[in-house]
Amino acid sequence: MIAVGLQAVEEASVGHPYIEAIVMAILLGTAIRTLWEPDPRYRAGIAFSAKQMLELAVALLGASITFSAIAASGVTLLAAIVTVVLLTLAASFAISRSLGLSVRLSILIACGNSICGNSAIAAVAPAIGASTDDIASSISFTAVLGVVVVLGLPLLIPLLSLSETQYGILAGMTVYAVPQVLAATIPAGLVATQVGTLVKLVRVMMLGPVVAFITIAGRGLRNSGTSSARAKNNFFAVLPWFIVAFFLLAALRSLALIPDGAIVPLKKLASILTVLSMAALGLGVDLRIIGEVGGRVTAAVTLSLLFLLGLSLGFVCYGTPGL
Repeated sequence: MIAVGLQAVEEASVGHPYIEAIVMAILLGTAIRTLWEPDPRYRAGIAFSAKQMLELAVALLGASITFSAIAASGVTLLAAIVTVVLLTLAASFAISRSLGLSVRLSILIACGNSICGNSAIAAVAPAIGASTDDIASSISFTAVLGVVVVLGLPLLIPLLSLSETQYGILAGMTVYAVPQVLAATIPAGLVATQVGTLVKLVRVMMLGPVVAFITIAGRGLRNSGTSSARAKNNFFAVLPWFIVAFFLLAALRSLALIPDGAIVPLKKLASILTVLSMAALGLGVDLRIIGEVGGRVTAAVTLSLLFLLGLSLGFVCYGTPGL
């Protein structure tokens, strides 16, 4: 409510919100979490808002997207997404190993950085029998760095004179989590949000094949049959319900089966849920965690992200003429 109120003050004062409510919600949540740890009675509501409400917001966004908007560059874009993911997987793994990290931890960092952050780490961990310490190390800094990317990426729009489509592609290729793409692209406009979300969802869908490959190739890394069973379960659970719902609504919209009058209310509801969820996500980020994560893990995640950002920028600036 504070974030929405501050945006309203901006709009009344200067006619345009230079800092959107969705960004202010993250900043306020993060500041509060750094100074105060929520009591157990609050945690269930925070977790529900950060996950279920945000997933619903992402699903509803599909109703505002038509596939025809990106059909012209579909094949090129799909090839670029696959190429970026594969190259970043290899580079992140090589960077992590060169810094002396274990094979398991290097795989977790590579998958988290290349595909979808914590979700990818959680899905891949059972496939390689990763330890709790490895999972915690890779996830903790990824959470902090993910928020930094969301807040810093929009600064590249004026710096590089990116169009909404170009920025949407960049955000979809670099931001860790699907919901974070909303936070990074909403300030840039509806086209950026639509393209960014679609690109990110295609990137997330690569998690299934990657987990399948690692499950087969990483048999030597697993320590027990339990890990193998959990890996199998994860493989069939890597496509979340909200991704299916997003594409279903997008298909219905593309077929004109969703009336135009329903689009504005759905977008408004998605916006409200997103701001609420960003506040909850902020309450889950403690900036002090940076000091508790090992220096080599920090360096590996940061360098891997910079590689991903550079590779994505190269495609956006030189591989998307006319967008």
